[in-house]
Amino acid sequence: MLLEATISHYSPFKLRAPSAADGPKVHTLIGQCSPLDSNSLYCNLLQCHHFRDTCVLAEDTGGKPAGFVSAYLIPEQPSQLFVWQVATHPSARGKGLALSMCQSLLSRRQCAAVNTIQATINPGNRASWALFEKLARSLNTQMSKQPLFDKTLHFEDAHDSEILVSVGPFTARDVA
Repeated sequence: MLLEATISHYSPFKLRAPSAADGPKVHTLIGQCSPLDSNSLYCNLLQCHHFRDTCVLAEDTGGKPAGFVSAYLIPEQPSQLFVWQVATHPSARGKGLALSMCQSLLSRRQCAAVNTIQATINPGNRASWALFEKLARSLNTQMSKQPLFDKTLHFEDAHDSEILVSVGPFTARDVA
């Protein structure tokens, strides 16, 4: 079981599965990563505990959280990994950390059957659009998009619309 990884021998980041004890640190990190929606601390605790095998915590050389990806296998569709949030601390941005965290998830035994990654992105989130476009290129596959949650219908005008992005299909060979 691959639960720890280092991006490369030159990288200052250590990637690992989180534990419940990491929940408060993850919650603080997400709060520092505007424009991400801040979930409750309890939500982050559950992500780090129940979904640890499909989440990644990145730490810098001092052991401080630098990034976090929360994801889960879609019930009834275990070949699809849904990425809920990708958080990269402002000091760690521009270093390829978000892409590396997503790729490390795909290399885990728990994601061996995954052939598609999905996420929702609001139209103005350029960083997320760029990340999933890079991920599609790195997996030598396509990225498609379609409306999923409408600003008015689903969010009562309190949140931007969310577009469903699908990256895939790909095979385990493409993940390497």
